Amino acid sequence: MGYVFNDKDTKEYDRWFEKPQNRSISILEKKLMLDMLRPARRETVLDIGCGTGESLIPFIETGLSVTGIEPSQHMLDCAFKKLGNRAELRRGFAEDLPFDDNSFNYASFFTSLEFVNDPKKALEEACRVAKDKIFIGILNSYSINVFGMRMKGLFSGSVYRHANFYNIWEIKDIVKELLGDVPVSWETVYRFPLMTQAIAGKLEQTGFAKKYPFGTFAGIVVTLVPRFRTRPLAIYPAKQTTSAVAG
Repeated sequence: MGYVFNDKDTKEYDRWFEKPQNRSISILEKKLMLDMLRPARRETVLDIGCGTGESLIPFIETGLSVTGIEPSQHMLDCAFKKLGNRAELRRGFAEDLPFDDNSFNYASFFTSLEFVNDPKKALEEACRVAKDKIFIGILNSYSINVFGMRMKGLFSGSVYRHANFYNIWEIKDIVKELLGDVPVSWETVYRFPLMTQAIAGKLEQTGFAKKYPFGTFAGIVVTLVPRFRTRPLAIYPAKQTTSAVAG
């Protein structure tokens, strides 16, 4: 269990999306998530730490069967109002997901891993309940913008004072420890400042921006590889046979 957002946090979180520039950033980040996962209609996804439901909307619009889990009742209440019955919403914690193994095609974290106490356990649980891919969207600790968020949390009492920020290679190390050498890919959204949506959108689609390791938002996709338990075959010596010789 990590930090649970209160009513004040929830209102500030949703207000962030009201600014046009922030809304444009969010659209780019959600597009990155869909482009990397490439889900198909009627597949299933679990969004872990779904907040007020913003990260569920692109999955719903793509035609997936969507489930969100969130520890904050304040966040869930907001998500219910926003989404109605378009998604199944549950209260719970990332480190102890109330779902059977392989319950979903995909699992996702959309800037929620920063607020759990045990990221390794949270990722282990995501790997358990998903069977195809996991998307991990993080606020990249290597980014100068995230450094500013960290400072804001220290000095202004923002919600970021409760966050632990990670970089791409830290996440890859945890994944390797949990799963071994499975396919892992990553891309970033730089969040270009002081630009119009049209110009920033074009720049974000360049190879440089997508593979810039200091981008503010990093999307990491883990492709899950089935594991099979093996045991050595017992080898027994051939039975010796005796034959009678007539005479």
